[in-house]
Amino acid sequence: MATKTSTRASGYRCSECGWTTAKWVGRCGECQSWGSVAEVGAVTVRTTAAARVERPALPIGDVDVRRAEARSTGVDEFDRVLGGGLVPGAVVLVAGEPGIGKSTLLLDVAARAARSGGGRTVLYVSGEESAAQVRMRAERIEAMATTLFLASETDLATVLGQIATIEPDLVVVDSVQTISSGDIEGSAGNVSQVREVAASVIQVAKSRGIATLLVGHVTKDGSIAGPRVLEHLVDVVVQFEGDRHSQLRLVRAVKNRYGPTDEVGCFELSDAGITGLADPSGLFLSRSTLTVPGTCVTVTLEGRRPLMTEVQALVAKSEIPTPRRATSGLDSARAAMIIAVLAKRAGAPIGSSDVYLSTVGGVRLTEPASDLAIALAVASSVMDRPLVERSIAFGELGLAGELRPVGGIPRRLAEAARLGFRTAYVPAGVLTKGQAPTGMRVVECADIRSAVHSALQPAHG
Repeated sequence: MATKTSTRASGYRCSECGWTTAKWVGRCGECQSWGSVAEVGAVTVRTTAAARVERPALPIGDVDVRRAEARSTGVDEFDRVLGGGLVPGAVVLVAGEPGIGKSTLLLDVAARAARSGGGRTVLYVSGEESAAQVRMRAERIEAMATTLFLASETDLATVLGQIATIEPDLVVVDSVQTISSGDIEGSAGNVSQVREVAASVIQVAKSRGIATLLVGHVTKDGSIAGPRVLEHLVDVVVQFEGDRHSQLRLVRAVKNRYGPTDEVGCFELSDAGITGLADPSGLFLSRSTLTVPGTCVTVTLEGRRPLMTEVQALVAKSEIPTPRRATSGLDSARAAMIIAVLAKRAGAPIGSSDVYLSTVGGVRLTEPASDLAIALAVASSVMDRPLVERSIAFGELGLAGELRPVGGIPRRLAEAARLGFRTAYVPAGVLTKGQAPTGMRVVECADIRSAVHSALQPAHG
């Protein structure tokens, strides 16, 4: 007969991410925070006896794949990010800054799911607002449905009781940091509470086949608040991005067990709610029809979707010994590298000048294919000469000044041609015969010096 043994040892836990260790250390081994590891009392280590198997393992060919089929949420852009929709039993963590539109989007998703065919029942649990406040928002964004149930609860046991009573097909918990368990010490939102709440909700979702959406707060640096184990437990992690002063919102999947992680959903937030944008390219271009120095348009690929984005640069004489390098929507370290390559390999006189770089529309560029557009925008501002009219540029820039190939050339060129661009500057050797759209001139450049020489309009006078 199997036995159960136990030993006891002192334990230490990081207050930032929940990482545990048997001995004290000054720096957390998970999140690298200093001074965050403290003793949490005795930790019991057990050896558990084997239990009776109620659901024996099946041959892989006998597993019913229909249980993993995604069902549409009714919001096309959200389905794109999720990989087709919500899978029964899947747990999705939706993170983002306060006021960015998480609750508005999920309330719209809950109402559309409740109104869809099949008699789906949806439970919306709000730990931050009363049921009356949620009802007012639902009326404002037209998210009313007869099978959408609201509950304003902060106690974990009560939330689980609501799920057992209603037996919903979809549960929305807003937010996981506001729910607490009476069996765990500490206030709502601490490491132990978040871990217990998430584990309990996930266990119910998996055992009952309930699709679940968890709202999560973020810290000052933009990472998800609470223990990192929360991101490991859930099936999908979705991040909200966007400037709070802009109406544009981007939803990006950073983890997805059911689909790709390179897709982006585009939404517009307004007083009437949040709506998906199937063709958002025009939002990232300036409305001016004049060609001015310091601007360049590039094409980035977010999953299978090409997006036209304009990069703007301003180079001005510095009044301080150390020139400024300010960026908005771009990685500051990558921008500094591009400026250094431009000064060294193309001879641009930037050393004593302030450089300001920004993207239009609040979009954030992370793809290396935007390197050439950033470099051309800076060179255009330095020389005070605009680029060739209706032109685009994309390509990765190396430290030696060479231009490296990027993927998705046909899709990038096709999107640019659709929006009326007639000239494209690309790395040499990326095109094969017949890839250039009709009516578009494609200029292949081997390095940054040749790209600057080809793209800038001749000086007048």
